[in-house]
Amino acid sequence: MHPRRPHPLRYAQGAIAALAALPVLVVFASLLHPETAIWSHLGAHVLPGLLLNTAVLVLGVLAGVLFLGVPLAWLTSQYQFPGRRLYSWALMLPLAVPAYVLAFVQVGLFDFSGPVQSGLRGLFGAGLRLPEIRSLGGAVLILSLSFYPYVYLLARNAFASQGERALEVAQSLGLSPALGFWRVALPLARPWIAAGALLALMETLADFGAVYVLGVDSFTTAIYKAWFALFSLPAATQLASILVLLALSLMALETWQRGLRRYTPTGRAGSLRRRVLVGWRAAGASVFAGLVLLLAFALPFAQLALWAAQVVGADWDARYPGFIAQSLSLAGISAALVVALGLALAYGERRLPGGLSRACTRLAGSGYALPGAVLAVGVFLPVAWLDGQSAQWFGIDAGWLTGSLGVLLIALCMRFLAVGLSPLTSGLNRITESQELAARSLGAAGWSLFRRLHLPLLRGSLLSALLLVFVDVMKEMPITLMTRPFGWDTLAVRVFEMTSEGEWQRAALPALILVLAGLVPVILLIRQEERP
Repeated sequence: MHPRRPHPLRYAQGAIAALAALPVLVVFASLLHPETAIWSHLGAHVLPGLLLNTAVLVLGVLAGVLFLGVPLAWLTSQYQFPGRRLYSWALMLPLAVPAYVLAFVQVGLFDFSGPVQSGLRGLFGAGLRLPEIRSLGGAVLILSLSFYPYVYLLARNAFASQGERALEVAQSLGLSPALGFWRVALPLARPWIAAGALLALMETLADFGAVYVLGVDSFTTAIYKAWFALFSLPAATQLASILVLLALSLMALETWQRGLRRYTPTGRAGSLRRRVLVGWRAAGASVFAGLVLLLAFALPFAQLALWAAQVVGADWDARYPGFIAQSLSLAGISAALVVALGLALAYGERRLPGGLSRACTRLAGSGYALPGAVLAVGVFLPVAWLDGQSAQWFGIDAGWLTGSLGVLLIALCMRFLAVGLSPLTSGLNRITESQELAARSLGAAGWSLFRRLHLPLLRGSLLSALLLVFVDVMKEMPITLMTRPFGWDTLAVRVFEMTSEGEWQRAALPALILVLAGLVPVILLIRQEERP
């Protein structure tokens, strides 16, 4: 009797998981052969400053996103005040603005020679000077404004899902609304708040453009400089290994903390009756939400539109259609590949349940926790080795692999596979066993079942995954910057080039196009959240 051959989906799962694990293994392999000279230089001149800046950034952004996201989520979900309906969805709009775009707009506005400080000096005297925006504190502020929607979105859903029952019980025990928030609502919402904070911290560790614009040394900027300024891939790899350890440590800490308790929703959003704020409380809630929305989205968007209008006549040339076409084609190809890979993983986990399928899916989706600079290094090194070997064995010109679009596409797929995988998994989970049994009773089985039942029911999830990955790739900077083929410039690369030269107005035109593209999935997400 012949042994049963594994299902083809099992091979696909294993191949995708192995490809996702390759960058991490390559980066960690560098620790097996440490360069003494490099580590001596890093330890003496680089690592102390990087570790200090990283600690300040992580702790500062953590405090910032919690300070902004949690109170805003509580106010918009539990209370009625002037502008609440507008703020409840508009506070998610900063998700459409890349952090590096927000950084250079804020620098252009609040720098010493910018319009805000110039206007204030005209009103209050030449001696007035605001704190320096190009600083570690400025980076904390800008990254907090950019990433707080992660906490806001998840915390708002958590507070709304608690309903009124838990708070009514708390009030019956003599707790005021404030104490009910601290002792009941906040502990119940902790897993969602922690998940949003973890996403914000991962994005903080992965950020390259914002800290580069603000002149703050971080691991991502150090990796870039080691590769392209010092031309030392070993140094870049050694720094990347430390950054991977930091990212994985954050994930392990959050998972361990979440596993200490069990949580059960206590109600539904629809059962919630919001309490009405009056007087100074209503005014304070409106001002707080309005100020955050102004600084994080409205003011930067208006400034981008103004700068773009000023330079579009002189700056728009024959290169811009190429920037847009290459950005769109790169995002489109990457989104299609990610959705295909994600569908194979999600459907494989459904058809072949078990620990092995879950492990492959989790491993394949772990690339989102890795900074783009790390993935760029981890993908480039094995491809460069294969490039050299093919030149030696077959006489092929060196650089045919490392200078191709394939390296960039592989790194982008590994980075954003989790983004495409999430809506596909959710969509498959909504398909019930009774639906599958009904389809099988009508003669559908195997691939026919997938084609006739699962695929039609997944159309919405497929579209969501395509849109989310498309826009994320459009905004992505470090991977594109470090692994793109020669001459393959995108809108994000154009923004980087202009901001590197301090040309804020000229960077506004490509940045505005990126923001407008990012508004599409955010608006779709808002409509989904507001649907009863």
